[in-house]
Amino acid sequence: MRLISSNLTSERKRAVRRRVARALLCGVIVAVGGCRQLEKIPDGPHDHTPSYHDNVGLEIEYPQVAECATSPQLAAKSATEPLALEDPSKIPAYELSLEQAIQLAVQQSPVLRSIGGAIVSSPQSARTVYDPSVTASSVNQGTEAALSAFDAQYTQQLFWNNVDQPTNRQPFTIAGVGGGPPLVFAPFSQSQNATFTNELSKQTATGARFALRHNVLYNRTQDPSVAQLLFPSVFSGSIEAEWRQPLLQGSGTTYNRIAGPSNVPGVYNGVLIARINEDVSLADFEAAVIQLAADVEQAYWDLATAYRILDANIKGREAAQQTFQFQQVRLEVGSGRSDEEAQARSQFYQFQAQVESSLGGTAGLYALEQRLRYLIGMAASDGRLIRPTTNPTDAKVVFDWESALGQALDRRVEVRRQRFSVKRRELEVIASKLNLRPRLDFLAQYRWRGLGNHLIGDTDKSQFDNLYKTITDGDYQEGQAGFELSFPVGLRLASLAVREARLNLQRERAILDETELRVSHDLSDATRQIALTYQLLETNYNRYQADLRQVDVLRRRYRDGNDNINFLLQAQRQVVTSESEFYRSLFAYNLAIRDIHRQKGSLLAYNQVQLAEGPWAAGAAADANTVGRFLEPRLDPSAVSVPAPLTSGPFMPSAVQNTNPAISASTSGQIIGDVTQQAVAPSYATVSEADGVDPVIVEPFRNSAAREAEAFSDSP
Repeated sequence: MRLISSNLTSERKRAVRRRVARALLCGVIVAVGGCRQLEKIPDGPHDHTPSYHDNVGLEIEYPQVAECATSPQLAAKSATEPLALEDPSKIPAYELSLEQAIQLAVQQSPVLRSIGGAIVSSPQSARTVYDPSVTASSVNQGTEAALSAFDAQYTQQLFWNNVDQPTNRQPFTIAGVGGGPPLVFAPFSQSQNATFTNELSKQTATGARFALRHNVLYNRTQDPSVAQLLFPSVFSGSIEAEWRQPLLQGSGTTYNRIAGPSNVPGVYNGVLIARINEDVSLADFEAAVIQLAADVEQAYWDLATAYRILDANIKGREAAQQTFQFQQVRLEVGSGRSDEEAQARSQFYQFQAQVESSLGGTAGLYALEQRLRYLIGMAASDGRLIRPTTNPTDAKVVFDWESALGQALDRRVEVRRQRFSVKRRELEVIASKLNLRPRLDFLAQYRWRGLGNHLIGDTDKSQFDNLYKTITDGDYQEGQAGFELSFPVGLRLASLAVREARLNLQRERAILDETELRVSHDLSDATRQIALTYQLLETNYNRYQADLRQVDVLRRRYRDGNDNINFLLQAQRQVVTSESEFYRSLFAYNLAIRDIHRQKGSLLAYNQVQLAEGPWAAGAAADANTVGRFLEPRLDPSAVSVPAPLTSGPFMPSAVQNTNPAISASTSGQIIGDVTQQAVAPSYATVSEADGVDPVIVEPFRNSAAREAEAFSDSP
């Protein structure tokens, strides 16, 4: 039985498969035949008409904006063909000092440029001089926007309403008044209504809300159910004053200055929060200016290095050319060897390739000169070649570690910005705790009511002749006072806001601690680098002098025939390498000085860059002067109850900070004014911080003060 049932099942399955195959085959035949039938249908009148969507709707359009002739735009359009392998000595020089380069960089464009040139790929991340003003003018983050929540608000409404409504009743007639004709009332209700309301309200910093309202209602009706009215049309209204004072949640200047008038837990948009937003924006702008100054100095010294390396390669090429020509002469007279001539020829072309790379390579003279041009806002090329004129510093500078560390932790813009973030979280914790209370408001209202046949006027001297006469007579006065209490049972959302604010505070404090730790490490690295680069400067200088003497000796020995050419060729390569390394270490030392000023927060003072507020709006200075006449300083500020200050006072990032570090001069050094000079190499002078003055570099053998002395000339 099992075998028979299995055979029947197999037969059924095969039959189903055959039916499915036939259905699929028929479907394919019908589809193919159907397509052929559709091809025989002629085209309609619009089948070949081009579509607007195909020709116009898919086009990429170019925006039309108003253009203004600015310095960057003119520089972009006036660029000439770039330099590649031209001889720099035949190109007119544009002498530029480091101070002039930084001045041009901060004045040429409102956009703070960077070496990477990310303005094209990500313009939204670019920093401009407008960013602090944009934050201050923001409707969500600015101080004025936060203050607008406390502005007086005026609202007014005026509505007309006409009612013509059928009613479910029989018509009826009533006797006329004073023997007049009877009055017939139809089964409908007709009336004309008007409503006029206006209100002036004011939210205060203590949380109180004052309001003054005026309401007028006009009604004219023909409803028989109100046939006993005094007037067929009447004006009624009131003048009302209200005072609502929060006693728990939402009360006090501390809460309202942080959270604003909003009573939503976790939402903080008060004046103090907006002030912090503006300060953070200023810190970001200051960081961008510091980055710009650092980039300009980097590009400037890189260009100066490129000049020196090019000179070294040219001198190497000339020496190799002389050796090659001398070897050719010897080969022509029969006293030379062809392999030595080939070696000299190879080294000449090797130096020729280095000269060409030093000119037009990616790290060559022209590329680095163009990078400096971009940072200072000049055209990519204009037929001139920038030539740095500021002499690099070769004096040994010694920074007092304790003073530098204290300045770094106090003056670094990153630390100050993070402190503002911590201050914001502290304020949010205060507001969240104050919000963890029920809503208990004291409410007081007082109103003067009135009724009149007319809105204004005095015709029949009756009691209710006009509305405003009734109100001003003061015969009908009302008042109420009481308390309103409301709160969500459990205060879950407010408790969650407190927990969130505390966690955010802990996070920002941890980041502040980590920032200060990172700043100390960065300052330590910069201090190590300044010591290392100066030592490398001396070492590479001694190496360069030794290689020069070696080349002179081997050249004489080679020309006298006492030595092989390989030693001379190797010495020529070594002297070019040692000269290049010497100049690299010299400019790396100047960049190390820049880095330590940057790490301790004095780079703007070092480069004589000052930050100042832009011009005020017209009349703002006069208004401030007028208001200041009514302000007097408190002789005893402790006797006045004021909210806690947001900041500890003004801070000028470009000002010189006075410190009092200990003077640690070596036994061979002597004090000269405010600097310490040590007996080191004859061409170097050593200075250190002393008497509250930042490092000042003195170059007695050049008879010129370095720019550090200019940067700190206003020190005591």
